[in-house]
Amino acid sequence: MSETNVIRIAAAVITDRQQRMLLVRKKNTRYFMQPGGKIEPQESAQAAVIRELQEELGVSLKDSLLTPMGEFTDDAANEPGYMVHATLFRHEQPLSEVVAAAEIEEVRWVSREEASSILLAPLTKNIIIPHVWGKVNG
Repeated sequence: MSETNVIRIAAAVITDRQQRMLLVRKKNTRYFMQPGGKIEPQESAQAAVIRELQEELGVSLKDSLLTPMGEFTDDAANEPGYMVHATLFRHEQPLSEVVAAAEIEEVRWVSREEASSILLAPLTKNIIIPHVWGKVNG
């Protein structure tokens, strides 16, 4: 796949005290995924994830509370023929209330058990959930 078919994103893996994972679904889409988005030119991945969560959920993340998880690639959920190359950050501190804004249609805290019953983006299903929770049936 050529570099032109790769979307560079930054996303946050956020869990709460009950070990539920914060997932979002964008407007006019079916798949749940981590909050985050495209990295702008000349923007760091960490700056992008902070900006995206402010825009999408009204959440202000402190960069000192973000732990890099690495870079991962999988099929894009909503752009056929594209791959996403994601720089992921873990955030485990409690969040204030999150509210769907911008292009986000739905925000959901998902338990490990619930994860197998909803449509998940490939990156979330194949890489993030196994990394955080281990293999989930479904």
